[in-house]
Amino acid sequence: MMLTLWLTMAGVLSGAEVEPRIDAILAGWTQAGKPGASVAVVQQGKLIFSKGYGNAHLEYDLPVHAETVFHVASVSKQFTAMALILLEQQKKLSLEDDIRKYITELHDYGRKVTIRQLLNHTGGIRDQWQTLSMAGWRMDDVITQQQILRMMARQRELNFAPGAEHMYSNGGYTLAAEIVARVSGVSFEDYCAAAIFRPLGMERTHFHMDHRRIVRDRAYSYSPKGQGFDASPLNYANAGATSLFTTAPDLAKWLDNFREPKVGGRAGVTRLREQAVLNDGRKIGYALGVSVGEYRGLKTVSHGGADAGYRSFVLWLPEQETGIVVLGNLSTFAPAVVAQKIAEVYFEGRMGPGPKPAVPSAVRGREGNGSAGDVDGYSGVFWSEELEAQYTVREKSGKLYLDHAKHGEVAMTRVDKDTFRSGYWFMQNVTFVRNGEGRLTGFRAGGGRVRGVEFVRR
Repeated sequence: MMLTLWLTMAGVLSGAEVEPRIDAILAGWTQAGKPGASVAVVQQGKLIFSKGYGNAHLEYDLPVHAETVFHVASVSKQFTAMALILLEQQKKLSLEDDIRKYITELHDYGRKVTIRQLLNHTGGIRDQWQTLSMAGWRMDDVITQQQILRMMARQRELNFAPGAEHMYSNGGYTLAAEIVARVSGVSFEDYCAAAIFRPLGMERTHFHMDHRRIVRDRAYSYSPKGQGFDASPLNYANAGATSLFTTAPDLAKWLDNFREPKVGGRAGVTRLREQAVLNDGRKIGYALGVSVGEYRGLKTVSHGGADAGYRSFVLWLPEQETGIVVLGNLSTFAPAVVAQKIAEVYFEGRMGPGPKPAVPSAVRGREGNGSAGDVDGYSGVFWSEELEAQYTVREKSGKLYLDHAKHGEVAMTRVDKDTFRSGYWFMQNVTFVRNGEGRLTGFRAGGGRVRGVEFVRR
């Protein structure tokens, strides 16, 4: 009764008015035999909405309910950041420390990379998923923390000088989690459980470091296939960048920590929202595991996540003291859009104009020449010592192909002299390298979140 009265006085809809409107937003996710979603809304410390839609497990027709456990992918990152903030408050480290102070096996890049830069994605550390894929891994392989750390220790170059740019790097957050473990003296998952989850009463939450662990009421991951769905398995045995298992109501408790900080105190949550500043003085929207911005005139703190078929988004509206959590288990689900629409249900009258429709970009000219012309001389076997990986380049009927034992063969399209675009998502650009005599000696590959990985011709 008191909550309803407060909502009415604040000009916000009552629960009876809200539920059908949120149900309408999620109407496409309630059909039998379709993956679903879980939604929670917290306002001034009160859970005012919590509901599941659709199915958590298609093979057994198990529904999503309010307490269904989801893998929330990169929503995990803010918890890794908070763990480091807590250790800093205990004087056990500083966010300005060089990461090699704690992970000594990392290569000396000749430049200091700080813990803060890991958390801001400004350190130049290559992304782990893209680098693993270049090395021959599939994203549904079992991938352990130690395997990632081994790969990170073999990296010999940064994507850019620390602090020069902002480029999202999951690898940086795995390193961050390892620093938590080494400094605290306990495992990363145990530290977060003791320092964050238990104090907030997040009883259904854990970092999932063992892919064999049984989790009750877990939602499984799917992708669309024709008129139906395929399972989209996820076998991660690593955490820091990802692998938080939690529920929408548990995440609502975490969001309310921004209002009443039980973990980290006011200084800790303020630290979490400190936006990155690049070397040239530019401030960006990304802070420590969260993005700081606005939606239709309302200030926001948010982050999304996407792994396999799991999709997640958390949205905190500080001025409204309201948090919105949206979790799903289908790769085409758009949780950020759903969260924004739910915010509009509650606060439409306080919002500015909606976002303008996107203006179609100009039609681009044809890129390159489709590998037409001379492609002789490129064929060969190429090896990356850093990735411990081998690719074969073949010429067939005037076209060039790139082949890997696990990923198969894809065509390449010429972009410029010695530069090609690959059909692999994880190494979009391939630029062949020649010596002073013009003889081809290797290539450098990358694109996306990885730049310039060296391959030498054998």
